[in-house]
Formats: sequence, C-alpha cells, structure tokens
Amino acid sequence: MRCPFCKQDSDKVVDSRSANEGEVIRRRRECTACGKRFTTYERVEEIPMFIVKKDQRREAYDRQKVLSGIYKACEKRPVPLAVQDAIADDLETVIREKYEKEIPSRVIGEFVMQKLARVDQVAYVRFASVYRDFQDVSAFMKELKFLLAKPK
Repeated sequence: MRCPFCKQDSDKVVDSRSANEGEVIRRRRECTACGKRFTTYERVEEIPMFIVKKDQRREAYDRQKVLSGIYKACEKRPVPLAVQDAIADDLETVIREKYEKEIPSRVIGEFVMQKLARVDQVAYVRFASVYRDFQDVSAFMKELKFLLAKPK
C-alpha cells in the first residue's frame, strides 16, 4: 500500500478489525519510511450479476426489484416479511453458486414461483399471473388446475 504522505510503498499493519457488519476490514497501517499512520479499508470485490431477459437484453440484477415482485404477490396475505426476504436470500445463494455473471430471467421467475407455491398458493398465482403474462382466462385456469393437482 502506498503511503498517502510520502508516497513510499513500504508499510506495516498495526491493527486490523472488522467493520460495517463484517463487510469490510479496517486496517491501521504505519509507513516504515516516514512513520505516519493511515487507515485502509478492504472489501470483497463483487462481480456484477446480469439478468438475461426473454428478448436477450441484459439488465443488472436488482434485489429490490425481485423483492418488490414478491411483496406485491404476498400483499394482504399471511406471509411474514422474514419469509419473503428469505426467498430473495435463497435466490441470491443459488445465483452465486450456479451462475457466474449472467442468469436467465426465467430461472429467477421459476425459482420465486416454486418458493411461493410452498408458502402461499394465492401469492403464487398472483406472481405467476404477472410472470407468465397470461393472455386469457383459459391459460390462467390451466395454471390453477396444475396447482390444484399438486399434492400438498
């Protein structure tokens, strides 16, 4: 690390501690050339994740957008916020484990629908109606029949 005072790159770490709820490591350093101390922060460089839409456009992954869809589907339903947030957390875990930089939007939609189907069937149908973009009542009824045929 280059000293901000004398611009030499010889220093030693005097103290390290976790900061920002474990997201960052704060290090106090002492320049061995001039003896002055300075602080540096170290964090994991996150690789941005992109969503590949149906029309092949790419869009940056936005957790808030996913949560918004889940919140709308669960609105006025007995699904605790903690459960809704856990769906987004689980999704992000799967994304990081299975995909490097790009994930098809289809995977996200199917994952959320699968989780909502286990939690609340009405929320599932609400999410599916937007995600699958039902064009008529028969497509909607087909999805409902599929849902009702599944064993609980």
